[in-house]
Amino acid sequence: MREEEVEKMRGVVRDCVSKHLYSSAIFFADKVAAFTNDPADIYMQAQALFLGRHFRRAFHLLNASKIVLHDLRFRYLAAKCLEELKEWDQCLLMLGEAKVDEQGNVCETKVDNIIYPDKDGEDHEINISSAICFLRGKAYEALENRTQARLWYKAAVKADPLCYEALECLIDNHMLTSEEEINLHSSVQFGPEDEWLSLFYSCLMKKYDKENVVEFKFRELEREGYDYGQSDPSFAHTLKNNTDLLASKAEYYHQCGEDQKCFELTSMLLEKDPFHMKCTLVHIVAATELGHSNELYLMACNLVKDYPQKALSWFAVGCYYYCIKKYNQSRRYFSKATTLDGTFPPAWIGYGNAYAVQEEGDQAMTAYRTAARLFPGCHLPALYIGMEYMRTHSFKLAEQFFLQAKSICPSDPLVNNELGVVAYHMKEYNKAAWWFEKTLAHFPSSLNEIWEPTVANLAHAYRKLKMFNEAIQNYEKALTLSTKSVSTYAGLAYTYHLQDNFTAAITYYHKALWLKPDDQFCTEMLSSALVDECHRGVDPKLEYR
Repeated sequence: MREEEVEKMRGVVRDCVSKHLYSSAIFFADKVAAFTNDPADIYMQAQALFLGRHFRRAFHLLNASKIVLHDLRFRYLAAKCLEELKEWDQCLLMLGEAKVDEQGNVCETKVDNIIYPDKDGEDHEINISSAICFLRGKAYEALENRTQARLWYKAAVKADPLCYEALECLIDNHMLTSEEEINLHSSVQFGPEDEWLSLFYSCLMKKYDKENVVEFKFRELEREGYDYGQSDPSFAHTLKNNTDLLASKAEYYHQCGEDQKCFELTSMLLEKDPFHMKCTLVHIVAATELGHSNELYLMACNLVKDYPQKALSWFAVGCYYYCIKKYNQSRRYFSKATTLDGTFPPAWIGYGNAYAVQEEGDQAMTAYRTAARLFPGCHLPALYIGMEYMRTHSFKLAEQFFLQAKSICPSDPLVNNELGVVAYHMKEYNKAAWWFEKTLAHFPSSLNEIWEPTVANLAHAYRKLKMFNEAIQNYEKALTLSTKSVSTYAGLAYTYHLQDNFTAAITYYHKALWLKPDDQFCTEMLSSALVDECHRGVDPKLEYR
């Protein structure tokens, strides 16, 4: 066969691959490799076999060629074959020996086994060393060595920031704390043309910065006419309507407690892209918080039909039953989700919550502790363990776990709130007021109904400290956020009562009793306030005539 005929057949193989005609690609690649015995053609044949899911045959071809010992592409493809065959130990052996430090820096153990060269090929190619680091991470994670997996994923991102899959594993599996994510992001060397990517990655990471900082990042990425390093001002793009970015923004709304805003955004996104998995997850969580059981039912039905083997589908079913308060069924489906994917954080949290809501503390603790072990970068397991200890009045233990949650994610306002609550229960009212003030300082302008208890708790702490005017101001502020809280009306009434303003006290005791007519505290204090008001209205000279 002449050279031009061989080149033509190579073109046929590439075209077959692009059209997903893998059997044809394998047939012609085999003939080309037989004619030339060129390593490049053998590699092309192995690629065709791999894409046609003939993993064992592809591995045998690569391993038999002996080039696998010298050519990094051969070694990587052979390891990918072993990955598909789930032979994880062999996969690591094929990739060779190497070590990585805590910062994700790779150091070789053999001089003659240089498997991490500089970026080769054209500029648009992802560094092969980054792909190898990522594959190592997957192998270690499959072998349940999550510590090593975390380090290799970090190494993959540092080797080439274009290796998004490694970053996705770190973020979705909560392998890093908020501080570790920031440190990793700052250590990655982005090119001058990748300014947008650096900003985008920071938006995907934990969004517990100050509100104005996070909002600024989103605005920068959405800004019309952002030139992304282009010198020509007419060459301008925007990510304003990008689904990934908007899904990240929806996640931020959920973390801020703005579930209605989050739900509206995810509903709009799912009309545009109904199969966007991250957006679907955020949508399900927001719908659960808002109690939209009909929406959860429809989502769960569609997911189970389209993706019966995905943990997300059965998590949605569990959320539906949780929403309609059928907690036994809810636990069953959360458990099924964890069985399908043991590294799916929401299922473990949901599983624990379904036990906790029925005050089955031991089982809830088991689920939360499993989640804490699997997802060291997620502060929610420690937070919920603290809540369980607080429910059983083990306040010191609760405080320890809240502080642990805070060490993982220092700026989550919910953690600060719970630290304030536990300090209040321990009668440390100055400390409690400080934590509640710190919580509310995270939202300088946009408090909503979900934070009404925090404002009311701050008022309770001020009342205990005999700072009555500050307490009244915060009770009134809480009432602007929600008018359905009996404890807020009762606290405001009691504060006025302590100031001997019996008329105002009687008014607010009545409002509290209108919401809860059988409230014993308000009933007794209303009677006391009425007696005190009557006594104040009687002339002492006439009282005993």
